[in-house]
Amino acid sequence: MNLITILGPTAGGKTSFAAHLAHALGTDVISADSRQVYRGMDIGSGKDVDDYIVDGTPVKCHLIDILNAGEKYNVFRYQRDFFDVYNQIRAAGRTPIMCGGTGLYIEAVIRNYQLIDVPANPELRARLEHYSLEELKEMLASMKTLHNTTDTDTKKRAIRGIEIETFIKENPKVVPSYPKIEPLIFGVKNPRPIEREKIRIRLEERLDNGMVDEMRSLIASGVNPDDLIYYGLEYKYVTLYAIGKMNYDEMKEQLYIAICQFAKRQMTWYRRMERMGVHINWIDGQLPMEKKVRFAMGMIGKA
Repeated sequence: MNLITILGPTAGGKTSFAAHLAHALGTDVISADSRQVYRGMDIGSGKDVDDYIVDGTPVKCHLIDILNAGEKYNVFRYQRDFFDVYNQIRAAGRTPIMCGGTGLYIEAVIRNYQLIDVPANPELRARLEHYSLEELKEMLASMKTLHNTTDTDTKKRAIRGIEIETFIKENPKVVPSYPKIEPLIFGVKNPRPIEREKIRIRLEERLDNGMVDEMRSLIASGVNPDDLIYYGLEYKYVTLYAIGKMNYDEMKEQLYIAICQFAKRQMTWYRRMERMGVHINWIDGQLPMEKKVRFAMGMIGKA
C-alpha cells in the first residue's frame, strides 16, 4: 500500500474525514477535484478550508489554487501534477491521501493511465478526412486493440485515435513513466434521503455565504461567463443567474436537482470501478468521525 484514497459522492463528508485521517497519520492530502484547482473559485467548488484544521493544527492539502479561473485543466495535467507531489511526499517517508470526487482523476492515478499530451496534426487530419468511418476503424484497429466502441463511434474520434497512435509510434519516449500505485481505498456514502438533505443544506449555506457575490466578482475580474458556465454545477447556474438569464428561485431549484444528479453519476462511476476490480471499503457517512478514523487506521495497519 503506497496511497490512501478517499472518494465518494458530493456532500458526503470526504474532506473532513481525509483531514482527520491525515492528521492521525502525520501526512498530507492531495486533492482530486477538477474545480478546486482554480484560485478564486472557493465557495462554489467547496474549498472547505476549515476542515483542514484538526485540533488546531493545519493539514496540508495540495493541488488547490494552482490555476487562474478561466484556464482549462485536464486529466493529463492532473496526473502529472499529482505525481510531482506524490513523489515528494513519498520521498519524505510518508503515505499521501488522495481525496476527491472527480472519478476520472482518481482512476487515472490508481489504474496508471498512460496519458500523453498529443498535439494536433493538421496534415494527417486532412488526409484522413477522405476515408470512410469503416476504413478509419480498420486503420485504427491495425494500430491498437479496440477495447470499446467510443474510439470509433464518429469519424472525428477515429481520426483523433489514429492521430494519437501515430504520435506515439513516432515518439516512443514521450509516454510518461509513473510509480505503480497500490492503493487502499475508502468510500464515504450516505443513504439517498440523507445525501439529498446534506446537498440541500450545503447549497443553502453556500448561497448564504456569498456564492453569488463570488461569481459576480470573478466576472468583474475579467473571467468570461462562458468559462464559468463550462465548469458546471454551481458555476453554471449561479453565473446564469448573475448575468440575468435565470431568476433566483429557478437557479436554486435547478442547481439542487443538478447536484443530486451529479452525486448519482459519481456513484455510478465508482460502481463501474468496482466492476473493473477496484476494491472500495465503504464507510457509513453517518458514523462519528472517531469511528471512521479508527476503522481506517485498522485497515491501514493490516495493509
